[in-house]
Amino acid sequence: MHPTGRASDGRLIPDFIAEFAKLPLIPPYLQPGDNHQFINGVNFASGGAGALVQTNQGYVIDLKTQLSNFKNLEKQLRQKLGASEVKTLLTTAVYMFSIGSNDYFVPFTANSTVLKSYSREEYVKMVIGNITTVIQEVYKIGGRKFGLLNLAALGCIPAMRALKLASAGSCGCMDEVTVLAKLHNRAIPKAFKELKSQLKGFTYSIFDFYTVTNERLNNPSKYGFKEVKMACCGSGPYRGSFTCGQKGYQLCDDVSQYLFFDAVHPTEKANHQLAELMWNGSTKFVKPYNLKSLFEK
Repeated sequence: MHPTGRASDGRLIPDFIAEFAKLPLIPPYLQPGDNHQFINGVNFASGGAGALVQTNQGYVIDLKTQLSNFKNLEKQLRQKLGASEVKTLLTTAVYMFSIGSNDYFVPFTANSTVLKSYSREEYVKMVIGNITTVIQEVYKIGGRKFGLLNLAALGCIPAMRALKLASAGSCGCMDEVTVLAKLHNRAIPKAFKELKSQLKGFTYSIFDFYTVTNERLNNPSKYGFKEVKMACCGSGPYRGSFTCGQKGYQLCDDVSQYLFFDAVHPTEKANHQLAELMWNGSTKFVKPYNLKSLFEK
């Protein structure tokens, strides 16, 4: 066993998707060294990042900066491969987005006043506006196929359960955060339908992360889990503090029984189940297309 640099006990959803698509594991854009081909894909994600610049500012690569990294890579590829080959590469590629969670729950953990400055609807509109702006920019460069996850019931992650216990002295999910996630999830399909009406050849897949994780929270044994409230790695109530791997942290005995690896992120077992549904699931969980159909288009 060795650390993979991932916030999990193993592979993440994009790792499994790459496997299902018969691609090698997707390397990070900022991987050390200079001999990177990136022909089979590249990962611009940054742990803790948000669609809004102010989310974990100074600690992460925000979505806007991830976009400029993508634009830099496109220029480099054009110099190496030529414009027409790069155009083909970019139009056949599938662009996966999993962002937004941090924009909603980080303000609660950081005692930020940002949520008080806007109505819930205004705040959600800003988050989604930033996501769709970046998607439009990727489209301009050649992107046509987009996969997106909506948001889980954020109030039920171990970090939020621990915060509710600390602030309100009561157990259970922190509903205020889940309300924001639900608003976000209602707005996303509308935003994507609008993009489809404006952008020729734009196709997409939206994975219902909310429903799928809720099913596991409500019926753990059906999916092979015993513990869905507490994290495997961390400290404090629900092991919900961000201390995994740091001094004084605790580790569960059998990670395969857990839905959450740390205060926020799912275990490899959960990631595998989610990735399978994203890849080949029915329209109950992923629509209008699953990722397999998107790759084949």
